[in-house]
Amino acid sequence: MTRPAPPDTLAPIDRLLAIMARLRDTADGCPWDLEQTFATVAPYTVEEAYEVADAIERNDLADLKDELGDLLFQVVFYARMAEERGAFAFEDVARAINDKMVRRHPHVFADETYASLADQKAGWEDLKAAERAAKGKSGPASLLDDIPVGLPALTRAVKLSKRAAKVGFVWPDISHVVDKLDEELGELKAEIAAGDFEKARQEMGDVLFVVANLARTLEVDPEDSLRFTNAKFVRRFQYVEARLAERGRTPEESDLAEMDALWDEAKAEERRAEKA
Repeated sequence: MTRPAPPDTLAPIDRLLAIMARLRDTADGCPWDLEQTFATVAPYTVEEAYEVADAIERNDLADLKDELGDLLFQVVFYARMAEERGAFAFEDVARAINDKMVRRHPHVFADETYASLADQKAGWEDLKAAERAAKGKSGPASLLDDIPVGLPALTRAVKLSKRAAKVGFVWPDISHVVDKLDEELGELKAEIAAGDFEKARQEMGDVLFVVANLARTLEVDPEDSLRFTNAKFVRRFQYVEARLAERGRTPEESDLAEMDALWDEAKAEERRAEKA
């Protein structure tokens, strides 16, 4: 017999937890939800996080509300699976982040003071380092151990270089980073000219790593920069498609010269719109 959904008279978070428990109920839960594991849910979590970022990029607050709900559901899903194992529950997750935020903000919740925002950031990193040390990992510890492998590669490159920079392993100033980028581009060009595309693939990685370092030095998020450029590319290419459609043609029926001219038109339209 079908049971009704948990009542909406519950507090919203309590109702969500009750819904999740029902979905994982071995007697009459959802077969798909029941077969999920931490590993199978993880890709959905990454996808939901990107959808949150996309809603923010589009400044769509109504969509952001929905996407944040989807992301919250991921947290509830993990917590339920952990609770079934007797590891921890949602309340433990909330308690842990509460404690961490209070601990990492002694200038708000204690008597610590920082002279500048830079000092505050340094204090934050020191507190994180102390937390890593307190975990007492066995074996030789690396400064880079806890930077997740599953991060987007550019984001991880920034975090790796930032962590190394804390102990002085960093280019002296931005001009050295730019020089290194020129050097790596030269090596990439050499491998392409030699026709060694396996080595070119490796050199491309070196170029991107230096780009990530340059972004860190400029205090720019490379993922955010690339998302901006991706959106710009989509916007301009769709302009090309629309103008071709007005001429009764598709991109496949056009050529590079015509599409490139329309691309320049799109750029000119954007410049005019910016000045308006």
